[in-house]
Amino acid sequence: MSPVSGTVLIVDDDPAVRAALKFALEMEGFEVQLYDGPRTLLAAADLPKRACLVVDYRMPEIDGIELVDRLRSRNVMLPVILISGRVSNQLRNLAQQSGLTRVLEKPLSDAALVENIRGALAATA
Repeated sequence: MSPVSGTVLIVDDDPAVRAALKFALEMEGFEVQLYDGPRTLLAAADLPKRACLVVDYRMPEIDGIELVDRLRSRNVMLPVILISGRVSNQLRNLAQQSGLTRVLEKPLSDAALVENIRGALAATA
């Protein structure tokens, strides 16, 4: 598969998850930026124009879906992959209502995550 360019923005409150995802995705050739929670991402001045968000669902203060809704209200329309330790039909329905079609369950398969990121970035080309 040809390389797809873009930055992956990881938003997860668990430092071990952030570090593991960063390592795996950099090994695949992606540029990665880490955010320790929704407020850190929302406070970021300049987000890359060509990027994919990988957002944990369960985080303190703001869940991943609410974070995406807040970004959309600011006209930040980056593609999103929602990740969660437990993916239920209810979560899939909530995600879909917010326009999120890519929902992956932890522990993440590196291949599934990379495939979803490449697909999301390719769709924005």
